[in-house]
Amino acid sequence: MEKSKQELIAADLAGKIQAKQYQAGALLPSEQALCDLYGTSRGTVRKALASLTELGLIQKVRGKGSVVLDHQRFTFPLSGLTSFQELNVALGMAATTTVLVNQPATPPATFLGKAIPAKQAIHLTRLRKAGGQPVVVDDDYLLPPVKSVPTAAAEQSLYRYLEGECGLTIAYAEKEITVRPVDSQVTDWLNLAPGDLVVVVKSLVYLADTTLFQLTTSYHRPDKFRFQDFARRQRL
Repeated sequence: MEKSKQELIAADLAGKIQAKQYQAGALLPSEQALCDLYGTSRGTVRKALASLTELGLIQKVRGKGSVVLDHQRFTFPLSGLTSFQELNVALGMAATTTVLVNQPATPPATFLGKAIPAKQAIHLTRLRKAGGQPVVVDDDYLLPPVKSVPTAAAEQSLYRYLEGECGLTIAYAEKEITVRPVDSQVTDWLNLAPGDLVVVVKSLVYLADTTLFQLTTSYHRPDKFRFQDFARRQRL
């Protein structure tokens, strides 16, 4: 799946922010300057800047422009279904993925309080590193219609494989977020001390036809990420 122009621009700007080419508190080039730099329209540049705003990398200030925000951690959006690989590209994390487990397995009988009817699944565990340091462990059970996942695809973008090669339409998810100690295996993978706290994100992910196809437990080092959501007030 080829990236759009706005995605390429957002990824390039995010990489420059991560590399401190654009320092915290500094202004990005003007929209017109970015149009000239990337050879594109103002609408495309604005969409790219909107992506950076959603990721918490910049803040648009009326009359000034786009101000680079101070961030010591990677920003992970709570809303939506952004994959780690998509975040990796958007934030210029230069992250790598190692597949630790990829085999048929029986999924848990219940997950997030829901009974899981499937009797077979693909158990996929992946260790993510950024800057050579372990930052996330993703533990997935992929239910039918997923029958297998090539390790090479799991090391790149799982969702790109499922959507592009398998023709699935991933639609929505239910999530639970807790902060707690975890078992020694995850602690070792994340290079933490026994008893250290980890941000645990559990998700039930559904296809467009409402089929539950993925049970995910992601373990994040809290010193490497911050989690962000966007809420709009609605009067009831």
